[in-house]
Order: sequence, then structure tokens, then C-alpha cells
Amino acid sequence: MTPEFVVTFAQEAIKTTILVSMPMLGLGLAVGLIVSIFQAVTQINEMTLTFVPKILVVLLALLFFANWMLEHLMAFTVTTIEQIPFYIR
Repeated sequence: MTPEFVVTFAQEAIKTTILVSMPMLGLGLAVGLIVSIFQAVTQINEMTLTFVPKILVVLLALLFFANWMLEHLMAFTVTTIEQIPFYIR
């Protein structure tokens, strides 16, 4: 196992992690920004107003993107398991 292999494997793992988490994080960020603008315009400083919409949107994003996320995670896992014989060399 060479240092180049370890770096490449770590890069693929990080890329997969970021790719799988982006839909939920992006939508949560967008909803947070919209709620913050709404709070600034109306001068409402209710703390639960920020958390509840974000939680709902992240849950809906998880339900909507679950199939796509699972496909990416399975592809990464299958590739990793299939390459085990090459890792041992």
C-alpha cells in the first residue's frame, strides 16, 4: 500500500462524504438564510422560528434524496470492497 493510494482513497472518501451531505446542508442553509431575512424584516427574535423550518427541510431533503445518496454510498462501498485484493499487495 503506497502513500499515493492512501491519499487517493482518502480523497474519494471525503468527496463522497461531501457529495452525499450537500443536498441537506445546502437546503438547510437556504432555509436558514430565508428565515434570518424574515426575522430581520419583521424584527421577530424567536429562537424556535429558526430551528423548526430547518429541521423540517433537512428531513424532507433526506427523504427526497435518500435513494440518490444510497446509490452513491453503495457504489463507493462496492468499489472499496472489490479492490481489497489490490490493497493487500
